[in-house]
This record gives sequence, C-alpha cells and structure tokens, in this order.
Amino acid sequence: MSEAITITEQEVDKVVSELLHLHSKDIVIDVEEFSDLLKHSLSLNTLEKKRVVDAAPTLSQFQFDELKKVFVEERGKFRELAKEHPEDIKKLLHKQQTEWIHLWDMYKNEKENKEKQGEDQSKIDDIKAWLGL
Repeated sequence: MSEAITITEQEVDKVVSELLHLHSKDIVIDVEEFSDLLKHSLSLNTLEKKRVVDAAPTLSQFQFDELKKVFVEERGKFRELAKEHPEDIKKLLHKQQTEWIHLWDMYKNEKENKEKQGEDQSKIDDIKAWLGL
C-alpha cells in the first residue's frame, strides 16, 4: 500500500519555477513574478495553468508579456470584486490553493507514466534482443 505524500505550496512553486525556466534564452522574464501571477490566477483552472507551464519552452517574448499583462489586469479586477463580494473571493482563493497543490499531482503522475513507458520499452527491447530481432 502506498503512502499519501503531502506537498507544500512552496514545493509546487519550486517545480513550476523550474519548468518555467525552460523558456528560450532569448526571452526576458521574471520567472518568480510570472509564476506568482499564474499561481494566483483565479480565472484559470489547474489544467489551463499546466498548459501555460508546459508551453513555456515555446512561448515568445510577446506571448509572455501578454500573459503577464492579462494576469496583472485580472488580479486588479478580482481585488475590486473582493470589496463587493469578499466571501466569494475567499472561496475562489481557497479553490486556487487546492488546485495549485493538485498541479503537482498532475506532474507527478505524468512523470510516473513516462517512467513506466520507459520500463515497458526496455522490456520490449530485451525480448527483441533475446529473440534476435
């Protein structure tokens, strides 16, 4: 039986930051700021955030800049909404925190699947070699 693994938000931040650093060397980006904006986005769900992180190696400077602009604008609008609907925003913030932790689960599962595929391929290669193929 496998044990449940507890991970902190900071550990998820570290994983996401490492993945965001995979951007092109020609791109100028404050990874920590971008990661914080992404993390605290209340309009993107977990899968959408993962897609942004996964796309980092191929995003252009313009795309990073535009995403940052959208995240900053979104943050301002939600701050304004928090004045009128504080309880609703608190619920969204709690949901965002839970989903951020879930993002790590998605990356962990992806890594385990790749490792399993590698093991399976290795077994196939061993059988082919044994059969002289």
